Amino acid sequence: MTVQNWLPVILLAASVGTPTPGASPAPNVVLIFTDDQGMNDVSCYGSEIPTPHIDSLARDGLRLTQFYAASAICTPSRFGLLTGRNPSRSRDRLLSALMFLGEEDRHRGLRQDETTIATVLRASGYDTALIGKWHLGHGQAEFDARRHGFDHTYGHTAGCVDFFTLCYGNTPDWYRNGELLDETGYATDLITDEAVRYLGERDPSRPFFLFIPYNAPHFGKGWDDGNNRPVNILQPHPRDLKRVKFIADPTRRKYAAKVVALDDGIGRVLHALDANGQRENTLVIFMTDHGGDANYGGDNRPFRAGKATLFEGGIRVPCLVRWPGKVKPGTHSNEVTWAIDWFPTLCALAGARTEGQGLDGMDISPVLQGGRLTESRELFWELGAHTELDRGNWLALRSGPWKYMQTPQQGSWLFNLAADPGEQQNLAEQDPQRFERLRQRANALRDLYR
Repeated sequence: MTVQNWLPVILLAASVGTPTPGASPAPNVVLIFTDDQGMNDVSCYGSEIPTPHIDSLARDGLRLTQFYAASAICTPSRFGLLTGRNPSRSRDRLLSALMFLGEEDRHRGLRQDETTIATVLRASGYDTALIGKWHLGHGQAEFDARRHGFDHTYGHTAGCVDFFTLCYGNTPDWYRNGELLDETGYATDLITDEAVRYLGERDPSRPFFLFIPYNAPHFGKGWDDGNNRPVNILQPHPRDLKRVKFIADPTRRKYAAKVVALDDGIGRVLHALDANGQRENTLVIFMTDHGGDANYGGDNRPFRAGKATLFEGGIRVPCLVRWPGKVKPGTHSNEVTWAIDWFPTLCALAGARTEGQGLDGMDISPVLQGGRLTESRELFWELGAHTELDRGNWLALRSGPWKYMQTPQQGSWLFNLAADPGEQQNLAEQDPQRFERLRQRANALRDLYR
């Protein structure tokens, strides 16, 4: 069987259209996507870091407990979320982070014929905006987010940015609608300011899709003047450090200061929805792009490992959903869901058709309303080698409660996540038939998607 890695643009015209007659009004959507934030970095999931505004989404909506990112690395995670397709299908094999200063990666990114949720929703009458981090290509016009369905864009194109100078090292990387800006401020605050401004200037006659991929609490990309090179550095705002002074570990404390600033920003976005009368018909989604990096203060407990690995700590992430009158407050779901599901789900809610687009997710709107999924889930991940993070190629397959994982240095694993969510016991030798069956399936999917 041959899998197409792209779909002709002509299919898009055939597969989207106006909402189904008699359907409910299309909801506004605010999709908040944070960076390098693990399961134990949100207080409603058990963290010591106070995140009252993020937690309000759990109080007023749904908390998903078995939600997965599309990848454990920034670029493929974004590809999966926005295209609804497994990152292994990406034309440029976007299985590791695009490097801003690498010449090769200036020629790789999201291709023009790879359709995003923003393109589909815009064709269905939505205004669309991306405010924050792109990280799906920066070297060619084809990779610009405005070529991929977003009417309005603001923020940076690289995987990280200096939170104060708004540069990648010493290279400026802060734009509005493709124009390089000379802005002053803290990156988290500037992203929030733009989002609040966007919400306040909305045409109330049209629904909107606002994607806010914050770059916090990811480390900043500063510049080492003495050695004339870029450097990774946690960059909390000084005002926020005293708010988390109870945290003893200095790295964790700096990370936590970035999280509380992020939480403040999300609170301002939620307040703007209230102030503009947009709360009732706005679906708000909060999720993170993958697990946190322990080297820079992230915490993925109770799960194993973190960013750039396919252990649960790298891919099982927080996700909260609020939609007044549709999603019951204070609820949780243990259904297995993942970021790739949002494309078909949001299209279903908006009345936009997705036939022929080869999506790898499923419509999880029944879960949002307290229901169960009727299909057995099979989730597949592939990570490419990543020189900066000293990581090799990884594969993982979740089938029901079982998970097969293939690592570059540590061999292969079989876990029963229902009994062992912390992935402490390798059952490969105890259940060799299941291990071999899942191994073969994972490798077949890897070959199929290429």
